[in-house]
Amino acid sequence: MHLLAAQPGGFIEEEGIVDLAQSPAPLVIFSAADSQLTALSAGFQQINERNGLVETRLVNWTNLLKPAAFDLYEDKVLEQAEVVVVSLLGGKVYWQYGVEGLVRWSKAKPNRTLILVPGDDNVDPELIELSTVSEQIQHQVWRYCRAGGLDNSAQLFTYLNQLYFEAEFEANDPQFLPVAQFYNQQPISEKWRKDQSVVALIFYRSHLQSANCEMFDQLIELMSANGLNPLPIVISSLKDEQAMSVVNKLLSEHDCRLILNSTGFAANTVSSPGLSSQPNSFKRLFSVDIPILQLVLSSSTLEDWTDYKQGLRSRDIAMQVVLPEMDGKVLTRAISFKTEAFFDEKTQISLVQYQLHHERALFVIELAKKYIQLSTLENKNKRIALILANYPTKDGRIGNGVGLDTPNSTVNILNALKDAGYPIDSVPENGNQLIEILLESVTNNPNTLHHLPCWQSLSLSDYKKAFANLPLVSQQAITERWGKPEDDIKCRDGRLMISGIRLGETFVGIQPARGFNIDLLANYHDPDLVPPHNYLAFYFWLRFTYQVNAIIHVGKHGNLEWLPGKGLALSNECWPDAVLGPMPHFYPFIVNDPGEGAQAKRRTQAVIIDHLMPPMTRAETYGELAELEGLVDEYYQAQGLDVRREVWLREQILEKVQDTHILDELNEAAREDDNQVLEELDTYLCDIKEAQIRHGLHILGQLPEPHKVANTLIALLRLPRGEGVINQGILHALVSDFSLMVDGQSFDPLEATREQWCGEKSELLMNVSDTLWRTHADTRERLELLALEWVEYFLLNDNDLIELNFYPATQALLTYAKSTIQAALNQSVNNELSAIIDGLDGKFIEAGPSGAPTRGRLDTLPTGRNFYSVDNRAIPSKAAWVLGQQSAQALIHRHLQEHGDYPKQLGLSVWGTATMRTGGDDIAQAFALMGVKPIWAQGSNRVVDFEIIPFQLLNRPRVDVTLRVSGFFRDAFANVMALFDAAVVAISELNEPGNGNLIQQNIQQREAQLIADGMAIGEAKREASYRVFGSKPGAYGAGLQGLIDERCWEEKSDLAEAYLNWGGYAYGNSDKDGVQAKDAFLHQLSNIEVVVQNQDNREHDLLDSDDYYQFQGGMSNAAQVYSGKAPTIYHSDHSNPSKPVIRTLKEELNRVIRSRVLNPKWIEGMREHGYKGAFEMGATVDYLFAYDATTDLIADYQYEQVTNTLLFDQVNQQFLKDNNPQIMEEMAERLMEAAQRGLWQAPDEYKEKLQDLLLQCDEMQESK
Repeated sequence: MHLLAAQPGGFIEEEGIVDLAQSPAPLVIFSAADSQLTALSAGFQQINERNGLVETRLVNWTNLLKPAAFDLYEDKVLEQAEVVVVSLLGGKVYWQYGVEGLVRWSKAKPNRTLILVPGDDNVDPELIELSTVSEQIQHQVWRYCRAGGLDNSAQLFTYLNQLYFEAEFEANDPQFLPVAQFYNQQPISEKWRKDQSVVALIFYRSHLQSANCEMFDQLIELMSANGLNPLPIVISSLKDEQAMSVVNKLLSEHDCRLILNSTGFAANTVSSPGLSSQPNSFKRLFSVDIPILQLVLSSSTLEDWTDYKQGLRSRDIAMQVVLPEMDGKVLTRAISFKTEAFFDEKTQISLVQYQLHHERALFVIELAKKYIQLSTLENKNKRIALILANYPTKDGRIGNGVGLDTPNSTVNILNALKDAGYPIDSVPENGNQLIEILLESVTNNPNTLHHLPCWQSLSLSDYKKAFANLPLVSQQAITERWGKPEDDIKCRDGRLMISGIRLGETFVGIQPARGFNIDLLANYHDPDLVPPHNYLAFYFWLRFTYQVNAIIHVGKHGNLEWLPGKGLALSNECWPDAVLGPMPHFYPFIVNDPGEGAQAKRRTQAVIIDHLMPPMTRAETYGELAELEGLVDEYYQAQGLDVRREVWLREQILEKVQDTHILDELNEAAREDDNQVLEELDTYLCDIKEAQIRHGLHILGQLPEPHKVANTLIALLRLPRGEGVINQGILHALVSDFSLMVDGQSFDPLEATREQWCGEKSELLMNVSDTLWRTHADTRERLELLALEWVEYFLLNDNDLIELNFYPATQALLTYAKSTIQAALNQSVNNELSAIIDGLDGKFIEAGPSGAPTRGRLDTLPTGRNFYSVDNRAIPSKAAWVLGQQSAQALIHRHLQEHGDYPKQLGLSVWGTATMRTGGDDIAQAFALMGVKPIWAQGSNRVVDFEIIPFQLLNRPRVDVTLRVSGFFRDAFANVMALFDAAVVAISELNEPGNGNLIQQNIQQREAQLIADGMAIGEAKREASYRVFGSKPGAYGAGLQGLIDERCWEEKSDLAEAYLNWGGYAYGNSDKDGVQAKDAFLHQLSNIEVVVQNQDNREHDLLDSDDYYQFQGGMSNAAQVYSGKAPTIYHSDHSNPSKPVIRTLKEELNRVIRSRVLNPKWIEGMREHGYKGAFEMGATVDYLFAYDATTDLIADYQYEQVTNTLLFDQVNQQFLKDNNPQIMEEMAERLMEAAQRGLWQAPDEYKEKLQDLLLQCDEMQESK
C-alpha cells in the first residue's frame, strides 16, 4: 500500500519498550511525578490497612511514552480496569498517544470511568472535556492530587472507592499545606553559628508531602558542617505570587546571602521583544539582590549519569537547565540521582527516592561559600583574575575575543575595578600598553620560554600536592599523555611558569595552550586530548597559591569550557571541573553567540555578561569599485545621447572589469557576452555596496563615535520585525512616507534590483546624493542615505522629531527607536561594566535573551545581562520551519538550474549556536530537503513528532542529508538528533512509488553491502542508516584548526583524515549514542555531492572564524578526497529571514573579500583598535588561507590583492609594525606558506618582498 497522506513518524525519545509486569486491577492511577506516586503508595497502605480498598495499580506514565509500551499495558492491565485517574503535568500534549488511547478505552465498554486532571494548579478545559465524569468530581480529584501528601492521598482512595466501588466509609476534604513555609514548619536558627552566612535552600513542597526528604536532610547537615547556616524553605511553585511573597519575606528577615534552588523556573521575563529594549524591563526573580545557584536533581540513576557522556538526558536539560537559565540562575552540578527505594507489592510499582551525591554537593557548597565571600569581603581585600585567551598560541594573537577589542576592554574593566576600590596599583594606559607589558614576560610562545622573565610560578611540590587531589583516573590520564611535570614545556628551574602580570592584587593572565601545539600528532587522532601539566598549574596557582576570589575570562571564547568531559552536570573527572573547581566565574561574551556562551554557563558555572556586537555599516564602494560604479553610471547616461562616448565608456568598463578581476567574480554564464557583463556588473556592484560589514570592534563600556552609532542604529532598524508602525523596517517606513510604488505595489527596498526606476523621484531623495538615480537599487541607496542622515540629525543630535510631521511612519519609528533602541544602546555600555562589578560584589545578574540584534532580535538589548538561550524541545521553531522550507526550495532550484538535476546526497554542518540563535533554521532546512515536517504539540511550541510529506505532494526526490553536528549541538540537542535519526529510519521503511526515495535506496544498498561483507543483519541495518555524525563523546571540534595553525600537514588527505577521525561518531536514537562509526562516516563523505553551510546573520562573516573553514571546508575537502570529485559547495545567507539567498561558496568568498577584507572602511575601523585590530587582520589572512587549503577557491589575484592591501601598503604596514609586529610576521609567513604549498602561484616579486618583510621582522625582534 502506497503512502498517500502525511504519515506521523511516531517519534518518542525514550529507550526500548517497557513492560511494567503488572497484573490487572479495577483502579489504575497514572502520574509522571515520582513524589506523587510515593505519596499515593503510602496513602494506599494507610487507608487499606484500616478499611480495605479495591485492588489498585500505580503507574509512572513516562514509562509508557512509546505507543507499543502503552498498547502492551492496555492489553495486560487496562482491559480489566474500571476506573482510571491520570495526573498530567503539561496537559494532553505531553502524553498524547496515551491520553487518546485512554479515551478510546473509556468508550470501548460501558461503566468505564476516566478522570484526567492537571498536574499543576492551572485549569485545563480539555482534560475536563475528555473526562467521563462531572466537572465537580473531576475538580475534587484534582484537589486531592494537588493537596498531595500521605493523608490527602489516603482520602483520594477513600473518595474513589466510595464513588465507584461501593465503599461505606466517607472521605474528608483535602487539606492543603501553605504554598511556602519553613521546612518542618520551623526555622533551624538555633543551630546556626554567628560567624556563618545564611543560605536559603529552596525545594518543592511535594518532597515534603511524599515524605521523600532524606536527601535534603543530608544536604542541610552537609551545609551546616561546612560553614553555612541553612534556611530550608519548601514551596509550591516559583510561579505562585503568594508563595514568592512568603519566600521574599523569609529571605529578607534572615539576611540571606545566597540561594540554593532545586525547583523549576519562573521565567520572569518580558514577552514582547519591543518592550525588552526598555531600561529595567527585566526583573530579579527574588526581591533580594543575591545570587541563585541552581541545583540539578537528576531524574537518572547514578549509574546512568556516570556512563552518559552528555551528562543529562533531554528531559532534564529542558526542565533543570535551559528553563532555569531564563531566571538568571547559575547552573552548578547534579547533586542527587534517583534510586529505587522499594517495590510496593500492593500497587505493584517500584518507588524511587533521591540519593545525595556528597562529593558533588560539597562542590556546590564550596562554590556558594566563595560567592558569599564576594558579598562579605571589602573590595580592597579581594583578588580578581582577568584571563585573556590566546589561540593560535602566538604573541600576535593574545586576547582572542570575537567582535571585542579585548585588550582595551580589559583596561576598561581594570579601571572600573580600581574605581570600585579593588587593589590595583596602576592601570595600563590602553590595550596596546597592556599587551606590551604582557609580552615582556613569558607567554605561550615556546621560543621565548627560556629567556624571558616570569613574574609568578608554581613550585613543583605545590603543583604535585594539588595534582594529588585530582581523581586517580585523571592523574593517570595526564601522566600517560604528558609524563612528569618536570618535563613540561613551561617547567623552568623546578617551577611551572604562569604567564601574566600582577597589577597590585589583580592578576591579568594569558590562558595556557590546550596542548595540541605541543603534541602535533594529537591533532589527527586525539580529539579528547587531556590538558598538559602547565595548563593545570595555571589554574592551580590562581586557586590555591594566589587564592583569587573570582575569575573573569574576557571575550568569546577561551578553551576551558571546551576541555573533555560531560556536556553538563559535570563530574570531578571532567576536565573543566578539575581545572576551575568551585570558583565564581564571570564571562563578558558577545550577545549573538548563545551556544558557546551556554557552553561556558553549563560546564564552568559561568555568569555571562553579554556585550554588544561590533558597530555595523554598509560596505559601499571604494577605489576601483567606486571608479567602476562611476563609469557605469556615465555609460547609462550616455546611452542614446552620445554614441562615441557610450562606446568609449563601454570599452573602459570592460577593460577595467578584466584588469581588476571582477570579471572572474561575475556569473560564469555572463562572462562571454559583453552586454550580460554590463548587466551582471551592475548587480554585482549593488550587492557589494549594500553588504553589511563590521566597522571596528566593540569595547566594553563604551560606544563608538556617533557616526558609527548611527550606522549601527540603521542596521538594527533595517529589517521589519512584525506588524505595526514601530516594527516596520526604517527603509520601509520611508517608502511608505514617500509613497514609492512599483507596478501598483509598495516598493520593497530590501529586494531592490538593477531594474530601471520608473517611480516618483522626490526632491528630498534626489538631493540626498549627486549620483545617478536610474535603478531600483539606486532608490534603495537614497533611502539608506536619508535614513542615516535623519538618524544622525534626530537621534544622535537630539533634534525635535516634530520636524518629521509630514513623514508619519518614519517619525513613529524614530520616536520609538529613540526611547528604546538608542536608550538601550546607551544603557548597554553602562551595564557591561556595572554588571561585572555587581557580580564581583556577590549580587544577582539579571537574565536576558540572546541572538543577533541586526536580525530583528532587538529584545537582546540592552546588553550587560546573563543571557539565556532556547528551549531544546522547541527545535525547529515554526518560524524556522518557514525559513527552512524557503531555503531548501531555493537551494534545490539553484542546483537544478546549474546542474540539470536534483541534489541527491548532501552534507550539512549544524551548530548549536546557530540553532539557538535561529530556533533551528538548519534542522528545518534538512527536514524540508528530506520531505519531513515537524509536528508541534497542540497549543505549544514543543516539537513532539514529525510527519513524512507524501511523495506526490513533495513532487521531487527526497534528498539524502548527512549532518555533521558540533560538539555543543550534540550536548544541547540530543532530542533533535534523535528526531532526525527517527525520520531517516522512517523514510527508509516507506513503500513509495517510483525512484524518488533516495534515502531508502542508499540505505538499502549500503545495508546489502555490509551484510555481504559479513556484518549481522540488524547491525548492518543500523549502520546503513547513520546520518548524524559528530565528535567523540566528551570532545569538541572538527580537527583542522591545530593542523592549519601549526602547519602540521602535507597533503589534503591529511586534513581529510583529521576531519574523518574527529567526526566519525554516530548519534541519534538510543542505539546511536556516540558510537564509533568512522567507516560509516567515510562512506557518507565519499558519496556527498553537495556541501551546504548556512549563515544566519551578517554581524560576522566566514573569514572571521575558524569554525567555517573547519566544518564547511573540512567536509568539502573530505568529500573530494574520498570521492575523487569536488562537491558543489553552497553558502546560504539567512540574514534576512524572509528572503534566504543561496550562493556558492566561491561567490560568498568573493563577496566577503571585496566588501570587507579589501575595504578601506573595514581596515580603518580596525586600525582604531591598535594591537587587536591588527590581530583581526592576521586572523582574516589565516582563515583565507585555510579555506583555500580545504577548497582551492582562493584565486591568485585575491592573494595578491590581500597582500598588497594588508601587508605591502605602506600605511598599513607601518600600522602593523607600530601595533602588532608579531602579527605582521605571522601574516607574511602564512602568505609565504600559501606560495610554498602551491596554493598561490605567487610572482617572484611577491615572494621576494615577503621574504624581505620577514627579514625585517627578525631584525625588529633582535633589536628588542
